[in-house]
Amino acid sequence: MNLPPLAERLRPTSLDELTGQQHLTGKGSILRKAIEQGKVPSMILWGPPGVGKTTIANIIAHTLQVPFYTLSAISSGVKEVREVIDLAKKQENVILFIDEIHRFNKGQQDALLGAVEKGIITLIGATTENPSFEVNSALLSRTQVYILKALNEKDLITLLHHAIQTDVVLKTKKIELLETEAIINISGGDARKLMNLLELVTASPSQGGKLAASDDTITITDELVMDVAQQRVALYDKKGEQHYDIISAFIKSIRGSDPNAAVYYLARMIEGGEDVKFIARRLLILASEDIGNANPNALLLANAAFDAVNKIGYPESQLILSQCAIYLATSAKSNSATVAIGAAMNAVKLQGDLSVPLHIRNAPTKLMKQEGYGKGYEYSHNYENNFSPQEYLPDEIKGTAFYTPGNNAREEELRKFLKTLWKNKYGY
Repeated sequence: MNLPPLAERLRPTSLDELTGQQHLTGKGSILRKAIEQGKVPSMILWGPPGVGKTTIANIIAHTLQVPFYTLSAISSGVKEVREVIDLAKKQENVILFIDEIHRFNKGQQDALLGAVEKGIITLIGATTENPSFEVNSALLSRTQVYILKALNEKDLITLLHHAIQTDVVLKTKKIELLETEAIINISGGDARKLMNLLELVTASPSQGGKLAASDDTITITDELVMDVAQQRVALYDKKGEQHYDIISAFIKSIRGSDPNAAVYYLARMIEGGEDVKFIARRLLILASEDIGNANPNALLLANAAFDAVNKIGYPESQLILSQCAIYLATSAKSNSATVAIGAAMNAVKLQGDLSVPLHIRNAPTKLMKQEGYGKGYEYSHNYENNFSPQEYLPDEIKGTAFYTPGNNAREEELRKFLKTLWKNKYGY
C-alpha cells in the first residue's frame, strides 16, 4: 500500500488542528474571523517554507465548501490562469490558490487582475519572498498580505509528539523521543522538513532507525538524527529545502569573512538555476545586517550590484554577484545597526508609546505653541560644532544607548566622536 508522505498524512484540515500562526488563526484573530464569517478577501500568505501557507488555503476552501483550484507558478502560465478564470465565471465563490506566486512574471500576474478586481475569483497566493518586491503593485493593492512566522521549538515538539501518537504508520511502532535538539535545529522552523526527517529516522533499523538493546524500540537521539541527515544527497533544488540550506551557507560564509566558501555556494546556486535577483537581494540585506557602518560603502556596492543584476540578467550577472560577494566577505564586519534597531524595537514593545519631549515636538498651530510644543528647542546649527546637548529621548528612557559602536576601525572613530559630544551620558 503506497501511502502519501508523513507531512501530507498529517496535514491539518481545520484551524483548530493547525499548529502555530496563532496571530492569524487563533481564537479572535483577524483571519479566523474572516473565515468564520465567510468573508475571505484575496490574500498573499508570506512566510518561510513549511509554516502552513498551503494548509491554510486548503482549510479555507474546506471550511467554506467552495470550488477550489490550485496552480503552481513554477509549472503554470497565463493559459492555465485563464482556463481557471473561465471556469470560475460559471461558478460562485471560487478560490484560486497559486503556490510560489512570486515566480509569476508581470504578464502572468496581470492576467489575474481583472478577475480579482471583479470578484470572479478569490486569490490566495503563497510566497516565501517579500511580496513588495515580487508581486506587482496593482495586484498587491487588491490583496491583503498576511505574514506567517517560522514555527518555534514548542510548536515543533508538539508536532513531533502528535505525529508519533496519531500517524497511521508511526503509532504502530515503539518510538522513544529521547533527544530533540538536532531534529529541531535541522528543521529550522519548517514543519514539512521536520516531518520528512522524522519519517526517515523512523523508517526502519536498516535505514537509520536505532534499535534499543532489549526490544524493538526506535530511540531518537541527536546522534541518530545527524547521521540520517548527513546521509541525504545534498543536491541543490531551488524549489526544495536545499534552496534554503545553500543560501544560508552562502550568507554565513560572507558573514564569516570567507570569500572562498562564498563563491563556492554562489556557484552552487547559479548552477542550480537560482533567480539571480534573489541572490542580489540577500547580499543587499547582508550589507546592512552584517557590515553596516563598519564599511558604509558595502551597502552602496550591494545596491549597485542589485541594480546591475536587474539590468543585465543571467549569465553575465554571475560576474557582478561574484564581485559583490567577495567584497562583502572581505569587508570589516559589524552588526551594530542590527542590534540597535532590535533594542529600540524591544523598548517600544515594552514601554509602549512614550511621550515625545515637548521641546522637540512640532508646533504648526498657535494652540500647540501655547501648550509648550517646541518651547526651548535648541537649533543645533546655532551652537558650537553644530551641537547642543539637549534631551531627545522620552524621560522614561533618557540615557539609554541603543546603538553601541562595533569593534572596528571606523566605528571606533564614531565612538570617540559620540563620546566627545555626549561625554558619559550613553556610556561611550
